[in-house]
Amino acid sequence: MRRLAPRLALLLASAAVPVMLVAGCSSGPGSSNGTQSESAGASPSPASAKYPKVPDPCKAISQNTVTSMVQGVKNASGQLVSSANANDHGGCSWSGVNGYQYRYLDDSFQRFDSAPGDGSAEAQAVLGFQSAVQGAAKAAGAQTTQISGVGDQATLITWDVNNDKTDYHYATVVARTSNVIVTVDFSGAGLEGDRKPKADQMDQDAQQTVQEAIASVQATATQ
Repeated sequence: MRRLAPRLALLLASAAVPVMLVAGCSSGPGSSNGTQSESAGASPSPASAKYPKVPDPCKAISQNTVTSMVQGVKNASGQLVSSANANDHGGCSWSGVNGYQYRYLDDSFQRFDSAPGDGSAEAQAVLGFQSAVQGAAKAAGAQTTQISGVGDQATLITWDVNNDKTDYHYATVVARTSNVIVTVDFSGAGLEGDRKPKADQMDQDAQQTVQEAIASVQATATQ
């Protein structure tokens, strides 16, 4: 079996993807004596947020999915990304090498809450979704594809990078379900001249994984 070249550690270190973050109304005429309602000009309270929290990001994707996508994963339980507010933000990552095949996977969640002056949680999430897609699409050569049937909105962003004669493929899916944005990043490469990963399969795996993560968000509504 071939031995890993000394530059393998450098390749692995560079592979992970950083990606991944009202109306007012006036009252009509008042009482029958012609006086206006005392609530004239008051802004209505925005609709309540549908989801009260984000799921545990390291459990939002099953270990079976992780080990299938990231063969040779170092820790199938994942590496939790610390967050000051675990109800509103969360992330987890996994990486591994199987022979000379390298894979990296992460998920992240961002929740919005309704607040007077800021609008409804869902309206804020719509804007947050657009911003997240634009941020991911800034990668050189990135291509975006809208996805139907995944949450309320979803976009696949893909691109390829050659780093030190090694070809990496990146697939990021940004999705929204009501007031929560879910992002899944999946990347991989064949190291030391090994075969390149199948881009189409990686893109499909990323889309299926974000559906699993969305289901975990939706489960929080009944908890």
